[in-house]
Amino acid sequence: MAIEIRETPIGGDLRDFLNMVDYVYRDDPNFVRPLNMELKERLSPKNPFFNHAEGTTFTAHRNGWCVGRITAQIDRAHLKLHQDDAGFFGFLDTVDDQEVAGALIDAARTWLKARGMKRIRGPMSLCVNEELGCLVEGFDTPPMVMMPHHLPYQAGLIAGSGLEKVTDLYAWRYTVGDIPKRAQRAHDQIAALPEIKVRHVNMKQLDKDVRIVMDIHNDAWEKNWGFVPLSEDELAKLANDFKLILVPELTYILDIDGEPAAFAIATPNLNEVIHDLEGKLSPIGLAKLVWRLKVARPKTARLALLGVRSKYRHVKKYGALSTFLYAKMNEAGARCGIQWGELSYTFEDNAPVNLGIKFMGGTIYKKYRLFEAAL
Repeated sequence: MAIEIRETPIGGDLRDFLNMVDYVYRDDPNFVRPLNMELKERLSPKNPFFNHAEGTTFTAHRNGWCVGRITAQIDRAHLKLHQDDAGFFGFLDTVDDQEVAGALIDAARTWLKARGMKRIRGPMSLCVNEELGCLVEGFDTPPMVMMPHHLPYQAGLIAGSGLEKVTDLYAWRYTVGDIPKRAQRAHDQIAALPEIKVRHVNMKQLDKDVRIVMDIHNDAWEKNWGFVPLSEDELAKLANDFKLILVPELTYILDIDGEPAAFAIATPNLNEVIHDLEGKLSPIGLAKLVWRLKVARPKTARLALLGVRSKYRHVKKYGALSTFLYAKMNEAGARCGIQWGELSYTFEDNAPVNLGIKFMGGTIYKKYRLFEAAL
């Protein structure tokens, strides 16, 4: 039977878009359905991302079933910075059917091309600062918070639709515990420097600390592939989101002679506490969520943000700043009852960062792939 593609504008009725994952992932014990309220907020015109972007959603239907979904979006902040005429697709989930995947990707292609884009790139849900890539290795474990999850066939369907690999991204697994002796020595050398001061994020001045973190982040990651800084409105939203999930003990801001110079922020793995809520936050579900976050506490966390100002990265005596922060996060994780953590993402060609994580004892346990094609 023919495939029907339906478009729903951002802010429209997303029931099919949200619920189709129950069918696609019905036999996958590792899938964790995101909360509907969180996805609705992200796919709403009120999301500050859409102050500098536009987008739409598509769903694929066959025999009365919704069998796939995708978004198409254009980020004007990206275009202004990179001038590559690239539009993006994201939230791609389909049944194992090349015709379904091809029809959805073609719908995104057509939408982007009609708006002057010359390339299609993704999956990005919705941008480089959110979920990136299609899972290509590591299907046997659940995803961490704000990380995508796919079935093993999905990347092949993207490639079968005429897109080619741009880059792979790594997620590293790190077990909290004793760190390598060389790493401990590097930590001790940095800790002994009188100009080095570290502190946790202050929840009473969270807006200010988020700005400090993002200022360092923008400096540290400015030259990374696809980098786009957050807007003022996005910064405000980030601070507001952090109020709900941030554990100050899992954060560090490092000063050198009084100047904020580096930071590391990990968040508890929210997916660990919502895995059985089926995307819905009923009164009972909310009670479960609060109890699991505040009382039972997650045993896993994700180190999603770490950066060192570029001017310090090539100063010999500060060469171990990242290792110092990894070691501090290890100590903090142990105090908070974290058993293991994920460090993500890192780009496959970012040798210094990848070697630093490996030096600490981290191992790659998931890989994600970004694709693109000319329009």
